[in-house]
Amino acid sequence: MSQPEPTHTLTRTVEALSDPESLRGLFHQHHEGNPLPSGKTLEEIIDISRAILFPGYYGVPSVNIHTIQFQIGVYVERLRRLLTEQIHAGLCFASNNTPGKDMSATPCADDASLRATAEATAMKLIARLPEIRRLLATDVVAAYNGDPAADSYGEIISCYPVIKALSNYRLAHELYALKVPLIPRMLTEMAHSETGIDIHPAAQIGSHFTIDHGTGVVIGATCIIGNHVKLYQGVTLGAKSFPLDDNGNPIKGIPRHPILQDHVIVYSNATILGRITIGEGCVVGANIWVTEDMEPRTKKYKKG
Repeated sequence: MSQPEPTHTLTRTVEALSDPESLRGLFHQHHEGNPLPSGKTLEEIIDISRAILFPGYYGVPSVNIHTIQFQIGVYVERLRRLLTEQIHAGLCFASNNTPGKDMSATPCADDASLRATAEATAMKLIARLPEIRRLLATDVVAAYNGDPAADSYGEIISCYPVIKALSNYRLAHELYALKVPLIPRMLTEMAHSETGIDIHPAAQIGSHFTIDHGTGVVIGATCIIGNHVKLYQGVTLGAKSFPLDDNGNPIKGIPRHPILQDHVIVYSNATILGRITIGEGCVVGANIWVTEDMEPRTKKYKKG
């Protein structure tokens, strides 16, 4: 039997890959004048934000107390411009994915209202940077106090994956609260790739939070974590089940992840599932599943 000609095979494959039915739900149709979020630009936003939040550890290494105000001013102005651009792109992306949208309408690039929203949102995020730094400072203290191997705050800031993950998360969480689409999740997924720590931007995390080692930690979207909480590597704060609607589709937006109150410690590879409450001061041992509430100041270990 003769083999099909290479050109014929390629043509048939291209036709199959271009078939509208096969693209259903998988294709974002780009329209002239409608920008898309840029992973490369978001990486620069993270670099600049870390340089603002931790000057001298990231960004220009020669910064000193006499030049810091000038240097931060330069960074903040560039951050404002890049944030506005990316938030605008995120708003456009969400707008273009609205069911029933008239794609012949004014391109996003020419939508003055959308541009104004992006600029205002960027300024709101920048105004929150002092509070974000304050929270990150408590996270640095928690990481230092929780690890006898740490020699200095500088080592924590420079090397520890938890601080890199939390700097992304705390920025992303503010953007999520400001109802910016897509961008917050992109920022936390960048941290996930960099550190192995997966924190959904919608999760609520208090002060003095730390994760020892960090690899494999998962914190779901509706988690609420109090102050002075410590997790170890491999911990999952996940959903127990996914309720379905009458059509068999998952119901979105309902609380389905754990609540960890203040001063909770969760050891490595523990899995806590469902909308349960782990009370203040609890200790959850390694390699166990928890699917029911724990009263304050109780301990749960795997019996050996």
